[in-house]
Amino acid sequence: MMEYIRNLLSGRRERTEDGASAVEYGLLIAGIAAVVAVAIFAFSGTITGLFNDTCNSENDTTTGCVTTP
Repeated sequence: MMEYIRNLLSGRRERTEDGASAVEYGLLIAGIAAVVAVAIFAFSGTITGLFNDTCNSENDTTTGCVTTP
């Protein structure tokens, strides 16, 4: 930080890639979030089916299992 201030005061400007790195990390996080969202939507029916099968196999009406049509 001190070197940045020293360079700023001396009038010497260096090109840094801090902003570019931040953008790259942002794009990486957005890509990972998109993959997670697609996976959730793709496997939601399968996971719901597994939970419903498990609930139905218990044959216990007191557990309060919620089934979707």
